Amino acid sequence: MKKAPVGIGIVGTGFARTTQIPGFRDCMGAKIVAIASGRRERAEAVAKEFGIEHVADDWQELVQRNDVDLVSIVTPPATHMEITLAALEQRKAVLCEKPMALSADQSARMVEKAKAAGVLALIDHELRFLNSRRTMRGMLQTGAIGGVRHCNYVFRSDYRALPDRPWDWWSDAQMGGGTLGAIGSHVIDSFRWMLDTEISKTLGLLSTHIKQRIDKASGEARPVATDDEATLLFRFADGQLTQDATGSASLSVVESGKYENRLEIYGTKGALMVEETGELWRSPTGSGVWRPVQVDQDHMAQGMRESSWSRGFTAFAVAMCDAMQFGKTTVKDAATFEDGHRVQVVLDAIRESNESGCWVEL
Repeated sequence: MKKAPVGIGIVGTGFARTTQIPGFRDCMGAKIVAIASGRRERAEAVAKEFGIEHVADDWQELVQRNDVDLVSIVTPPATHMEITLAALEQRKAVLCEKPMALSADQSARMVEKAKAAGVLALIDHELRFLNSRRTMRGMLQTGAIGGVRHCNYVFRSDYRALPDRPWDWWSDAQMGGGTLGAIGSHVIDSFRWMLDTEISKTLGLLSTHIKQRIDKASGEARPVATDDEATLLFRFADGQLTQDATGSASLSVVESGKYENRLEIYGTKGALMVEETGELWRSPTGSGVWRPVQVDQDHMAQGMRESSWSRGFTAFAVAMCDAMQFGKTTVKDAATFEDGHRVQVVLDAIRESNESGCWVEL
């Protein structure tokens, strides 16, 4: 049965401002009723910009509000578990940013709490909701390229390449910063979801090329404790689509050149490739060319900056709000807390591999 507009409370003012708030505002039957931030002045500025009526003093006040049905946690990973557990204690639905937590021990606690609460609890892997990726997954499942032999993911950006970019939480391992968590979590989720299987073994090399940044508060240089490049190898468990399949990923936020966010899957009868632009390509074995696959362009909410993340979240937000209006505790294709935990297990294994220099079995 359809209920009154879904009340949304948002914790955070970074990605929330550029993507989540415009996405939720694009939904029928939903209203952002409150916002909180570690710095109240930032929450006040965003609230004024978007006409959000209430600025909470802190996230604790926000999760206790009676008019908040869904708590969206858009904060550094170190804070995810505490806010999530508190929201679930109030039986609020939760959307948690990725990576889900700092460790698999934390994410396991979040999974158990969500099960006990019996509410909608999802991880923001919005790329699952792009038409191009959904079409790609459907083609894999219907045997368009046969059995999968290898997957490759390339993410290239230089948005943290400037050495004068100030030190922030992204530079702090204790806060959960770094390329592996921010981008690698999407890679792992993409592989698991596309192939409908688990990663069985991984080898990771994490690098920090810019080793110091200036702290704005003190004006002094601080060491960067997180990776700005991740080079990863995977083996996948055998499944309906995979037999002795392998994977690789090259992820960097300090590489110049064309921005790339590209997933390639190679099979016994050909290959598929999806790009940041939403373009989907197919190459039949022996053809030597990539041929376009027709895919409808995704809608993007007003006020967003052009990106696959924006278009994916626009569709994801609608699916979440529709589910909540009808009292559902699941959303088709969305990443659950269990999915988030599985990703966290792999992230932990990659960090272990980077320390030991050896493959890690899961």
